[in-house]
Amino acid sequence: MERIHTGIEELDSKIDGGYPLNRTMLVTGTTGSGKTIVGLHMISRGCLEGKKCMIIATEEPAEDILAQAESLGMDVRKYYENGSLIIDRVYEERTIHARNVLAYGIEEIDDLQSNLLGLLDRIPDDIDILLVDNIGVFTLNMSPNEFRAQFDSLIYGFGKKNLTSMVISDMASDDRTGGIAVYSVYGVIKTSVQDDPYTGVRQRFLEIIKIRNTRIPLDPLRFEINPNGIVFLKKEKT
Repeated sequence: MERIHTGIEELDSKIDGGYPLNRTMLVTGTTGSGKTIVGLHMISRGCLEGKKCMIIATEEPAEDILAQAESLGMDVRKYYENGSLIIDRVYEERTIHARNVLAYGIEEIDDLQSNLLGLLDRIPDDIDILLVDNIGVFTLNMSPNEFRAQFDSLIYGFGKKNLTSMVISDMASDDRTGGIAVYSVYGVIKTSVQDDPYTGVRQRFLEIIKIRNTRIPLDPLRFEINPNGIVFLKKEKT
């Protein structure tokens, strides 16, 4: 199976060379556990290799995403400025809509709040690699059944567009929708922050739950976030 680099060399070595081409990965985890950074690594590497990349940003303005990437040693701004990286400003649209709701008393829920499938119309035909961060904002008013139907169709649509994609979902949204997103995607990565029971020191972990047709490590991988992004740590001796 053809693959793309994850942007984290050690992760590539643990999953047969990278993420499967033209498939969708789901990254879920707690707040502050590194979900977005996993996605930025993929986007940065894709841009470096000449791929047309896109971020659908539902929770941050474009400038904040660029600044975060730069703080981690990923110079994606130049790709954004030359057009090889698109950042779709769903976040700004949502904030404008919220102001209109307050100003005019609009009570109906519009597409930006509950229509996952509407994301497909926002993706140009020449995109190779896609990051959606975060789909949780679409799930606030959805039943698990409605979410599953839309999410299945969304992932199918990504496949028809030959996208290699990553969808990020926070744990609260994943719990709210019954954790059913994992069944629709090709692979699942979970990030977490845990306290060491002996030292009380907080640590970050990345766990590869599944990637079809791929050998994966069974144990969670401990990592830190430094000026170069995600760096895996050696397994502690017992």
